[in-house]
Parts: sequence; C-alpha cells; structure tokens
Amino acid sequence: MNTMNYRVTLVRGALLLLVTTACLPLKAQTNDVGMWYEVGAEKKIDKRWSVGVAGEFRTRNHLRTAGRWSVGVSADYKIAPWLKTSAGYDLLWDNNAEKITYEDDGRTYNKWTPHYWGARHRLHLDLRGDADLGRFNVSLRERWQYTLRPGKTVARYDFADEAWEDRVVGGKGKHVLRSRLQVEYNIPHAKVTPYESVELFNAWQLDKVRYTLGADWKVSKHHGVGMYYRLQTVNGSDDDNDTNEHIIGMSYQYKF
Repeated sequence: MNTMNYRVTLVRGALLLLVTTACLPLKAQTNDVGMWYEVGAEKKIDKRWSVGVAGEFRTRNHLRTAGRWSVGVSADYKIAPWLKTSAGYDLLWDNNAEKITYEDDGRTYNKWTPHYWGARHRLHLDLRGDADLGRFNVSLRERWQYTLRPGKTVARYDFADEAWEDRVVGGKGKHVLRSRLQVEYNIPHAKVTPYESVELFNAWQLDKVRYTLGADWKVSKHHGVGMYYRLQTVNGSDDDNDTNEHIIGMSYQYKF
C-alpha cells in the first residue's frame, strides 16, 4: 500500500470510528473522580527498536482511595515510517472495591466483603499506524491485551451468623481488543502538542469507552510532561473496579 492510499484508508477508518462512537448510548451517569499519575523511561536502541519501562498510580472514590499501582516493560519496533508494533507486560496491584449483598427484601445486609488488594498479570500486543495531514497527525492503534487474575482467598462477613468466613475469588483470564483513534495538532514554534482521542474496549461486547483531551510538553531533549482530562463510560464490563469516571492524569517521560 503506497503512502497516499494508506492515508485515505486511515482517514476513512478514523471517521467511521468517530461516527460509531458518537452513536453509543451511555448506560449510567458518571459517578466517580480519580487521578492517574504515570512516570516512564524510554531507550532508543537503533532506528527501529526502542524499549521502555513505566509505572502508574491511580486513585478513585473521589480521590480518597488508592486504586492501583502498576509497573510495566515494553519493546517497540518501527516497521515503516508510518507503522509501528509493540509488545509489553504489566504487573497490576489493584485495590478491589468492597462488595455487599442483600437478602431478598433488598434492604437487609447478607454478606460484606471489604476492599482487598490483589495482583493481575497483563500482556499486550499493539499495531499503530499514523499519517500527517497538514499540521494534524491522525493515528489508529489496535491493541490486543490478555489479563490474568490469579485466584485469591479473602475475608467476608456473614451478617446472619455474625461471623467472618473465607471467600474464594476464582482466577479469571480475559481477552480485550482496544481500538484508539487519536488526533494531534502541531502548533508552529511551540513545544506543546495538544491531542484528543477516543478508545473502545471490546471483549465480545463493548465494555467501556474512554474520551481524552490533553497536551504533551517537550521540556527538553530528554524530558517531557503531559496532562489530560479523561471521561470513562462503562457499558458492559464485568470488572467491579470499572466505573463511570472523571479522570485527571499527569505524566512524566524520560528519553535517553
């Protein structure tokens, strides 16, 4: 595929994704606020290969509760000037939300599982294409990710017996396809690059959608920072930690 045909195909795909997303129904009102902080480092090995490491911390429950710690490693390979692939592994340490069940009357407490921390292992494989259209850069990234949650035994309170008992949270694996469309704008003679994106999470059904508006600032040759606002809407996710959420994110990147 030559460069011109590739650009036309990418733009058509971008428009289709935007139209599809605009027609998606929102099933619930946004009900939480969180902050996401990320630090990362990237090493360019040669013209095609680079490797990186990143760490992240998230809050939830209107900024009052630690939600997740994570650390990950990745490797990128540039197939062509407009096409790149990457792969990586992330170790997630999640603060799982408390869970309460009720009796048949819907008011009387049955069992209560307090919040607890648990690990998850995640693998991902990406393919990203991008095209420059004047001062705009349009990119489309497709990511397959597989997340494994090992089984875990946690404490649960039984209100009927007025006693604590062990609850076994079964292990689970999940495949997700994440499709992200992003548009950046190159401001003349400026080190700040604003962008907006929409990302769809599909696991045999639409799990959730993320809408992001942000900017990256290249402070120097080696240092970069970023800030964004993100709206996450949950549609069919089976993850108890997924909620509709307003998110403010900040990042720092070091390149060497």
